[in-house]
Amino acid sequence: MELRQMEYLVAVAEEGHFTRAASLCGVTQSGLSAAIRNLERELGADLFLRTTRQVGLTDAGRALLPFARRMLAQAAAGRDAVVRASHQLSGRLRLGAEQCLGVVDVAPLLERFRLRYPLVDVQFTQAGSRELTAQVRAGGLDVAFVAATEHLGALRRLELGRRPVVLLTHATDPLATAPAVAWEDLVDRDFVDFREQWAIRRLADDAFAARHLERRVRMSVDDVHTLLDFVQRGLGIAVVPQHVAAKPQAAGLAVLELPAQGAPEWVVAAIASPTAEPTAARLLELVGEANLAVAQPA
Repeated sequence: MELRQMEYLVAVAEEGHFTRAASLCGVTQSGLSAAIRNLERELGADLFLRTTRQVGLTDAGRALLPFARRMLAQAAAGRDAVVRASHQLSGRLRLGAEQCLGVVDVAPLLERFRLRYPLVDVQFTQAGSRELTAQVRAGGLDVAFVAATEHLGALRRLELGRRPVVLLTHATDPLATAPAVAWEDLVDRDFVDFREQWAIRRLADDAFAARHLERRVRMSVDDVHTLLDFVQRGLGIAVVPQHVAAKPQAAGLAVLELPAQGAPEWVVAAIASPTAEPTAARLLELVGEANLAVAQPA
């Protein structure tokens, strides 16, 4: 068993999809699939149940998964120990991130960075993607994790992953049992949404504007748990990235697919200024290492 195979195993298990896992691991789908098949042949057991829509772990895969995680963690700890012993990087890192990105998990990433580079002063800012992009462009941040692809100008951009966007409603909402949802069904409905600086608000606004449809946002929030609480209380419906619908606080809500044609997509990227501190490059190297760009369930 090789570390790369363990990385692929964890990625597929968490994504439930070979294509998304390959994208996060920076390999082709065929290469990732071949590595998994080789591992299954080596172990003499199927690790995944494959269907046309979803991939799930077999009993053998579930048994191997915790060992795979430990192997990756031990390898990462070994690399960190070598870096600490041979590279005493110092200075500062000014990092920003939007909350609940669902593709990169910032807290363990910063923990890993601190272990590897203990002399670096890390300053963290949480805000909406629009504000963070402006701060990187103005030189106030070295790097930011955002859900934005437009108007980046000279900023360096590293795409980390993509997620579908879905509709959340209360279980008693008439839409909850509808066989399909059309954009026109959402006109004159009350929405709960984030304020304009947050990426999902812009995605939803742009989707409706592209269809020349009006959308009524009754409540604007700055916190995903507040948004879910409002929808749970029947105060409105919400457009959210798919991973938000999987949060425990969303239990009991109806999760509906938006029309596939022209549906918005949640795209998460790391952006950095061309004049960013050298510490920014070291952080992005960590993002590229095994399993750091795969979000853990929140």
